[in-house]
Amino acid sequence: MLGENHSLLNDFPEHQETIKQLNNSNQAFAKNAQRYHALDAEIRELELNNAPIDDETLHQLKKERAELKDILYQKILNA
Repeated sequence: MLGENHSLLNDFPEHQETIKQLNNSNQAFAKNAQRYHALDAEIRELELNNAPIDDETLHQLKKERAELKDILYQKILNA
């Protein structure tokens, strides 16, 4: 669905406390989470505003977001 919010707290509500804890105590997690949320906001804005962006560039942004999400989710599960 276009423009859908994929924030970590939105996608993993059952891990809210762990996410908050990691953001406060793990600098690498916080940095990756910040990049993830920036990418998510950029993608959402591009989709909602029907911005002129080629499919390959949008695909790369989404791929980077998905890779970051996988990394962050593994850290959440291991916490």
